[in-house]
Amino acid sequence: MAVIEVQGLTKSFRTSKTDPGLMGAIRGLWKREHTEVVAVKDVSLRVEEGEFVGFLGPNGAGKTTTLKMLSGLLYPTSGEATVLGFRPWERKDGYRRQFALLLGQKNQLWWDLPARESLELNARIYGLSQPEFERTLGELSELLSIKDKLSTAVRELSLGERMKCELIASLLHQPKVLFLDEPTIGLDVVSAKVVREFLRRHNRTRRTTILLTSHYMADIQELCERVVIIDKGTIFFDGRLDQIVDRFAGYKIITLQLAPSDASATADMTAFGEVVERNEGSLKLKVVRDRVIPTVKALLDQLPILDFGVEEVPIEEVIRQVFQRG
Repeated sequence: MAVIEVQGLTKSFRTSKTDPGLMGAIRGLWKREHTEVVAVKDVSLRVEEGEFVGFLGPNGAGKTTTLKMLSGLLYPTSGEATVLGFRPWERKDGYRRQFALLLGQKNQLWWDLPARESLELNARIYGLSQPEFERTLGELSELLSIKDKLSTAVRELSLGERMKCELIASLLHQPKVLFLDEPTIGLDVVSAKVVREFLRRHNRTRRTTILLTSHYMADIQELCERVVIIDKGTIFFDGRLDQIVDRFAGYKIITLQLAPSDASATADMTAFGEVVERNEGSLKLKVVRDRVIPTVKALLDQLPILDFGVEEVPIEEVIRQVFQRG
């Protein structure tokens, strides 16, 4: 069953330009030059119940704008979208009680209050009973290893601890849809791993539909089987993560372990591929995908190879090439 359905969603903003300096500001009072910026253009998307979808794109690609429209914070210029059967920008109570939006760079907790008091306020807003609140808070705080910090003022928490509390605040009412915008931004390796493991478990046990944007490929690789790539407001890839490598990576990496021999034997390797790394006793080559098998055969015939391996290009590099190509 489709939880999110988007057809031709478009959002444009009208901006004004003002000349620099005092005179420019004065002239701007009477006459301004206006331009239209298209942030999202004709986006169509369908997400099924329980899916964990990665939403990728460079800065300014339209990811956050799309999430804000799906959560009802922005009205689209044109197009249609339904989430859980609701039009998000109508902001009906029935919809607002079933989704959550977590922006990694925005706080929803009160800075000077203990985290628990902010969470209690959220519980009251969503109409949760005290037993239900205590049960949910206990479960989430234990999974995130943050129970001993709930009585600490939010401003005194570390970035990782604040993000865990923000997650709890977003999940207290057990939403069916969760929009995550850079949830691990700025977190250390340990905190980011805890957050990823928590999100994976929550998705599997609760069947929560999650749409995640992140610049950290570790988030996408560990959590999302499906990815949507958007650039300049337009979606140009929607499919499985492993299909990105098959479609956009034009080469593979061959790693060789060599026996001690005359160095001249490996002096010129350009006939086989591009030398990525050369160390004593090892060699790493970048080879066009459809030339991997004949290249390996030729290397085995000509070099004293003890062992070899063939690997895909790291997904981070493939994504970077996709963005540059776009």
